[in-house]
Amino acid sequence: MKVNAVKRQSYLLLSTLAMLIVLIAGCKKQPAPTPVAPPPPPPAPTASISANPMSVDPGGTSQLTWRTENATDVTIEGVGKVQPNGSKEVNPTESMSYHLVAKGPGGTQDATARVTVNAPPPPPVAQPTVTLSDEQWFQQNVKDIYFDYDSFTLRPDAQQTITANARALMQKPGFRVQVQGHCDERGSTEYNLTLGDERATAVKNALVAAGVPANRIDTRTFGKEQPVCTESTEACWQQNRRGHFLLNK
Repeated sequence: MKVNAVKRQSYLLLSTLAMLIVLIAGCKKQPAPTPVAPPPPPPAPTASISANPMSVDPGGTSQLTWRTENATDVTIEGVGKVQPNGSKEVNPTESMSYHLVAKGPGGTQDATARVTVNAPPPPPVAQPTVTLSDEQWFQQNVKDIYFDYDSFTLRPDAQQTITANARALMQKPGFRVQVQGHCDERGSTEYNLTLGDERATAVKNALVAAGVPANRIDTRTFGKEQPVCTESTEACWQQNRRGHFLLNK
């Protein structure tokens, strides 16, 4: 009986010890769970804008072109709300900067394009009106007629000058003119006076044929007595063989 009691106590002791071991093992600290990484932040917007051309004259146009990424709201100052990507013609009346703002979940980004409106050219400076005297006007618009040697026949170039002179004189109906016949130094005084008269008359007749009234034209011959050039050369003689015009008021 005593032996059985001892065995029973030993069994209880072992059982208790086993339970303690199990309890101690069950209370061992468990490892912490691995933390879950947070989601990445949304990407930040990007924005760019350009103007072509960057400089315009008043009334001119420029093309704005813009591009954004990761943006849900895009506005351009001076234009308003726009699509994330696009282009638009603008007609600024003065130099201005087009400021683009792109907003998205990841933040805000901006960009700027400037269009310069050139200053208009200054108004033309009014030139003072030059008033010519009658003599100045006459000298500018009525030209001498030149002849070949020993001739009073009008050359083709002289006919063109006669036409231009007649057109000018028709603009001044109150002007009277004197046609003077001149010659070079060769030949006698009497011969050249006659030739000078024939030259003056030929010029007058041509002016009358071109429309100038005959009563506005007088003639006079000077022969070789009033040369404009005194050298004995052909170039000089040609200057002296002329029908010269003088304004008679």
